[in-house]
Amino acid sequence: MTTMIKNKINSWFFEYSTPRILVVKSRHIGVMHRLYQIIVILYILWYVILRRGHQDTDTVLSSVTTKVKGIALTNTTELGEQIWDVADYIIPPQEDGSFFLMTNMIITPNQTQSKCAEYPTLKSICTSDMNCTKGLTYAKGNGVQTGRCVHYSDSVKTCEVLGWCPVEKKAEPPNPALLADAENFTIFIKNNIRFTKFNFNKRNILPNMSSSYLANCVFHRKMDPNCPIFRIKDICDETQEDFQTMAVHGGVMAVHIQWDCDLDKGLCAPQYSFRRLNKKDPESSETPVHNLRFAKYYKNSDGKDTRTLIKGYGIRFDVLVYGEAKKFNFVTTLIHVGALLSFLRVVDYFCDWRAQCLMKSYKEKKFKYLDEHELISN
Repeated sequence: MTTMIKNKINSWFFEYSTPRILVVKSRHIGVMHRLYQIIVILYILWYVILRRGHQDTDTVLSSVTTKVKGIALTNTTELGEQIWDVADYIIPPQEDGSFFLMTNMIITPNQTQSKCAEYPTLKSICTSDMNCTKGLTYAKGNGVQTGRCVHYSDSVKTCEVLGWCPVEKKAEPPNPALLADAENFTIFIKNNIRFTKFNFNKRNILPNMSSSYLANCVFHRKMDPNCPIFRIKDICDETQEDFQTMAVHGGVMAVHIQWDCDLDKGLCAPQYSFRRLNKKDPESSETPVHNLRFAKYYKNSDGKDTRTLIKGYGIRFDVLVYGEAKKFNFVTTLIHVGALLSFLRVVDYFCDWRAQCLMKSYKEKKFKYLDEHELISN
């Protein structure tokens, strides 16, 4: 056993292997070898030329600002005839890369800090003061309970609350939407990008876009694909959504800006696409809804704080920017080409294995053992 281990150690430690060139005259193996070599070389050319393997890459850094323009006229029971401009229907006025465009609303006018009957729910309906707890609040309520049970209507009694009164009514939003004219509003999107690795900056307002052009252009997929001003209805049409239907309950829309830049060729321009993000689940009966509440405060003639509560339904627009820039880099080219050339060695190994399978004498010809005494004698 000791001798066997010793022999194995000697054979492993005191041996040296050197490559031996053996020319195999075989049409089968020769054709196969050349064919595999051609395939590897073609793959290298495809990767370098078409996949741009000779170029280094960098991802985009982006900043987005938006500006909405448009005027709408409404005539409601609560507010009467009213003009709505951008300060009224964009809430909040400024966000980072997104904005909320109000298209519909439920209005509760002339609310004051006082006591009134809570809106009827399972937790607020009562028959006597015993059903109401003074100081009790709950998440979906409108105020703090006073402990009294009062009439909400002739047939329904609810717990009295201290809060903004009269309380907001739970109702479906108007259909059609109050701000139906919003389909003709426009969005001006300003997008500045930077590829830090290449010290390259650009914006979606191209150098050939004059102020007069920007004052009149509107994005069109075929006629004017570079204009950064978008009509709301056109965005909805591109996503195969009906604006008037979406305007009733609101929704979430994404504006994609894609920058794929080849800096070696000087090609770098934005590509725009659109998608609705909160589409209805086919297995759900629930209608997609997007809303928020805000209030307009003022003082009445008695100097008492008063507000108009608005539950606004609308479309949230998120501007999402993606991009990648590519530029020639010698080190990147060397690494990629070197890695791909290593596949040629795999071809040699495969052909060696194939030759061993087809030729019994291949192994004898390929490998030859030379003793140390033969080296000394020679």
